[in-house]
Amino acid sequence: MRLPVPPEWLGHLEAHVPFYRTLAPELRERFLELLKVFVWEKEFIGANGFVITDEVRVVVSATAVQLVLYLDLAYYDRLREIIVYPGAFKLPERTGIVLGEAKNWGQVILSWQAVLTGLHNPQDGHDTAAHEFAHVLDRADGAFDGTPRLRQYSHYRAWASVMDEHFQALRQGQPRERKVLDDYGAQNEAEFFAVATESFFEKPRQMKEQTPDLYEEMKRFYGWDPAPEAGGGAPEP
Repeated sequence: MRLPVPPEWLGHLEAHVPFYRTLAPELRERFLELLKVFVWEKEFIGANGFVITDEVRVVVSATAVQLVLYLDLAYYDRLREIIVYPGAFKLPERTGIVLGEAKNWGQVILSWQAVLTGLHNPQDGHDTAAHEFAHVLDRADGAFDGTPRLRQYSHYRAWASVMDEHFQALRQGQPRERKVLDDYGAQNEAEFFAVATESFFEKPRQMKEQTPDLYEEMKRFYGWDPAPEAGGGAPEP
C-alpha cells in the first residue's frame, strides 16, 4: 500500500471504468489503495493466446474492488488466480459458449470482451465480471449458496426471507422482478445473488423502485447506496 499508483493505471481507469469517474475524492483514494493490493496479489493468466497487460489487470481488478469498497479484501482471500480469454470460450464441463465462470477452488475465468462490454454499458444490468466476483464473495464463507458472509449474525434472518421471496418470484416470472433481474438468476440461489449484484450496481434506481426490500438487503450487505439520488455511492448510514 505504500507504493504509489502507477500513473498509467489512471488512464486505464478513465478509459474503461465509468464508475471510477463518479467516486468522491476520499472514496477514490480508498479504491486505489484496494486496487493496488488486488492487482499485485492475484495471479492473472492469459488463455487462447491472450496477453495479460497492466490494462487488463487494472480493469478486471477494478470490477472486483467495486464490490468490496465498504467490505474487506479478505472476501477475496480464497481467490488465487484470474484466467482471461480474449472473447467467449468453451469449458469441458459446460455446454455452449461461456463469458465467465467462478470455480470452487479459487479461480475466476473471464472473457476480456465481456468485461469491457459490461463496463461500457453501465446501466443495462449486465456485468459479467461483477457477476463472477459476486460468486467469489458468496463462496467466501464456504459454499456457493447465495448467502455471503453477512456483517452481523442478526442480518441472516431478514436476508434469507427477502432473497427467497424474490428468488421464487423470479422463478415464477413475476413482472416486478423481471423488470430489474435477469432470468438467469432463477436457476438457483447462487445465481440469484450474482444477478442481483449486477442489478444493484447497474440498475439501482429501478431495483429501489420495484423491489425496495431486496435493494435494502443488498445495500446493507455491500455497505453503500449506489442510487443516483443518494450520490451514486453514498455509504450506508
